[in-house]
Formats: sequence, C-alpha cells, structure tokens
Amino acid sequence: MPIRLWNINLKVRLIGDGLFNMLFWMYFPFITVYFGSAMGNHVAGLLMTIPPIVSMLGSLLGGAVTDWAGRRPVMLIGALLQTVMFALFAVSSSHWMEFFAFIGLGLGGAIYKPASSAMVADLVPAQDRRQVFATFMTANNIGAVLGPALGAVFFFHYRDELLWTCTVVMLLYFIAIYFMVHETSPPSAKLPKGPHFLTTVFKEQWKGYGIIFRDKVFLTYMLAGIFSLIPIMQLDLYMPVYVIDEVPSQPLFPWTGLSPVLSGAEIYGWLVGFNGLLFVLFIWPVTKWFHNWKERDVFILSSFLSGIGTFAIGLNSNIWFLFVITIVFTFGEIVRTPVTLSFISRYAPEHARGQYMGADSLQNTIGKFLAPVTVFVSSWVPPMGIFSMILIFSLISVALYVQLFRMNTEHPEAADSGPP
Repeated sequence: MPIRLWNINLKVRLIGDGLFNMLFWMYFPFITVYFGSAMGNHVAGLLMTIPPIVSMLGSLLGGAVTDWAGRRPVMLIGALLQTVMFALFAVSSSHWMEFFAFIGLGLGGAIYKPASSAMVADLVPAQDRRQVFATFMTANNIGAVLGPALGAVFFFHYRDELLWTCTVVMLLYFIAIYFMVHETSPPSAKLPKGPHFLTTVFKEQWKGYGIIFRDKVFLTYMLAGIFSLIPIMQLDLYMPVYVIDEVPSQPLFPWTGLSPVLSGAEIYGWLVGFNGLLFVLFIWPVTKWFHNWKERDVFILSSFLSGIGTFAIGLNSNIWFLFVITIVFTFGEIVRTPVTLSFISRYAPEHARGQYMGADSLQNTIGKFLAPVTVFVSSWVPPMGIFSMILIFSLISVALYVQLFRMNTEHPEAADSGPP
C-alpha cells in the first residue's frame, strides 16, 4: 500500500509521530541519569518504577474510552496532555515537579497510543497492515537513531530549549489532529447519554476488560509477549551496565594504526546507534520478506533471535563480535513489531478494538516493569548468569507462542474475530 494512497489521517500521524519520536529520544535515554544526579541513584531507581504503572493505567483508560468517545478525541487528549507536561517540565525549578511532568508525559503517550493504533486498524485492510505498521516503525526509528546523538548535546547543555521545542512540536501536532484528522470509529461505538454517562462508561469498560482477560487465547498471547520483550528491553537496561563495566576500551578498527580507541561507554553508544540504523534500513524489507510467513513462525523466530542474540553478548567482548550480535537480536525485534500490531488488530472484534489495543500495550508496560530485574540482581549474579536468565525468558516465550497457536488451531473462530 503506497504512502500516496494513504488516508490523510495516516499521513498526518506519520509526520507527527516521526517528529515527536525524534524529540522523545533526545531526552528519554538521559532521564534516569538526570534524576540520579539530582536525587541519588537509589531514589531515582525507585522513582523509575512508577512511570510504567502510570502508563499501564493510562493504556487501559485510553483503550476503554476510545471505543466510546472515538479515536480522535482520545488522541487529542493525549497530545494536549503531553504539550502541557513538556511546558511544565521546561518552566519547573523543582526536580519533584519535573518528575511529575515526566510521569504526565508517559500518561499522555499511554492514553494516545491505543486510539492511534486502533485508527490504523480502522483505515487499513488486514492484508496491508504489516507494511503500514512497518512504515510507522521506520519513521520512529529514524528518530531513535538521530535523537540520542543530538540529545547527548542538547539535553545536558540546552535542556530548556529542547523542552520548549518539544512543547511547540506537540502543540502543532495537536492542532494538526484537530483540523486535519477525522474520526474512524465504527458506527457501533457510541458514547452513552445521560447525566451519569462517565459512570456508565467505566462500568461497561471494566466489564469489557474482565471479558478480555478471561480470554485464554489473549492471555496466553499477552504472557508470551511479556516474556519475549524482556530480552529485547535489555538494550536499554542490563546491556549498558555490562558493556560499560565489562567491555574493555579498544580500537574501532584494530587492523589500522590510526583507529580511534573507544571506551566501554562509547562502544555502547555505537551499538545503540547501529541498532537504530538497522531498524531504519531493514524494517521495510524484512516485513516484505516475511509477509507470507505464518504469524506463529514469526513470533517464534523473533523470541529465539532476541534471546540467543542477547545471551551471546556475554561470550566475547570484541567490538566487532558485538556488532554482529547486535544484528542478531535487532532482527529479532524487527520481525516482531509489525506482526504483533497486525495480529491484535485482526484478533480484536471491531466494537472493542480500542480496548484490545489498550490491553495489548500492557505487554510493553509490564515488560518495562519486570525487565529491570536483570539490573537489580546483577550485584549478586555474574554476567553469564544474567544472560542465561534472559535466554530462559525467551525460551519461555517460544513455548507460550507454540501453545497460543495450538489454542488458535483448536478454536479457529477465535483467530478470525476474537472473542465475542
């Protein structure tokens, strides 16, 4: 599905999401360091467990309301909240107020995402969704490549200017959504009338989530996703700890006499940049290569590559070996994302698509909450023990994905439309 044939909603979102994502990566990788230097690492470590919980609640709220109020209003609320919180972060002189603003940013993004994903599913035929989601991933990862390199300068030296730029971009995006994006909710999704409509909404949506989480197929899918994301998330968690502490300084091009010598921290920066570059270059072709693969096989391949790739990091500290291994675990992540979004948009019934998108985003939220366990236990467990634990998580994910599609085979009607 060529971009020129896309609906205007999708074109606006592609540009807006891409710009915002680059700004996001200019501050997000450094936020823990910032709060750690201001409040102490122990306090910052505890505080960083709060945003995933808030995001989880925001995802459920956003997913619930989007099926009643519509995709566009929920996206507007999420974008406006992020605009306000960026401005608050910029003007605040208190680290606690800055942390509150940081939580608000996560909440705004969590509210926005289920409605945004549901809108794509509303507009794009099932056979084209993998490619469309892959295009959005490409735009996002261009930001992930450029953002950290720019943020290393701007966040620490021009933080106020960076935050005000983020504020202006989000305000312009809010305006673009308001004037250019139209509603895509199916006609069956209507806001209830009457003076107690909010109470009615939340009662009905709570009941709806109860049905979703009693769906054994969906619950197995969620658990499999959580275990598969824990290895993928180590790029931002245990890997910097390991590379900075355990990988010795070494020349980038050891076969020449003029090569720069990189420290462990610099090597980690190169690996992160390489990971983002691989995403930008290969998300489209990889999605095309695996277009005819069964979802089951793609999920299993993803979990296996990310687990084996992350485990192999501990086998050798040579920088070029680490580059090769980065290719392995990055491809595990690349093949997974478009298929995940395609699977849930197909599985979810049309009338509850926002709820399912909100519940699906809990994979990422719960994964973020559990994944730091590797950093926590690294004080007592040697590196290969940590990497072995990560590999076990990925193998559990493989087993759960096998079970998931066995259940789908036994109940094929669930694979077509989701539970009633």
